[in-house]
Amino acid sequence: MRVRNRKGAPEYLKANEHIVVENPADFKGRWAERFGNNAPVHIEVGSGKGAFIVGMAALNPHINYIAIDLQISVLSHALDKAIEANLPNVQMILVDGASLTEYFADGEIDQVYLNFSDPWPKTRHEKRRLTYQSFLKTYEKILKPEGQIHFKTDNRGLFEYSLASMSQYGMILKQVWLDLHTDEEFAKVNVMTEYEEKFSGKGQAIYRLEAQYPKR
Repeated sequence: MRVRNRKGAPEYLKANEHIVVENPADFKGRWAERFGNNAPVHIEVGSGKGAFIVGMAALNPHINYIAIDLQISVLSHALDKAIEANLPNVQMILVDGASLTEYFADGEIDQVYLNFSDPWPKTRHEKRRLTYQSFLKTYEKILKPEGQIHFKTDNRGLFEYSLASMSQYGMILKQVWLDLHTDEEFAKVNVMTEYEEKFSGKGQAIYRLEAQYPKR
């Protein structure tokens, strides 16, 4: 997600270090200390403006959530929502999703969310896609054994690519939705992102999958 530069965003993030972790590498292997409990930790890579992560945290107070984004202005909007919601189980870090092993120990994370990631449609940009094999390897390293990835997108090309990439990696596809919003049961627990609200409101199909790493 790209947004205009927000004046004062760096200072805003720094002034809220109780939510935005300034030196996340310091907590590698110690996120339980940061949250003050041993609850499961779920991360969203590419958190956008925070509607999903804050919504999930509100619904699941027994789970700790970490929003991850590389853009200061974007994360500052997510911070707005986190401050307003005043939830103890939300933290945020401003880092690149390709370097997650610098901030999380092996097996420290329980679940990874990828929502409406940049599709990078050109073949030469394949390695930038968040479901490319190098990213899948990174997620596998920080996830607990048999950890899962939950992925949503409106981009059919990226969805098809991701299905193939995960299958070729050896992951188990637990569930697949080709038109998520026709599932009335899932709709009861679905937390939408900003993009999801926008695209589904236009009648666009939303694709979703849950994939699990094999036993190791």
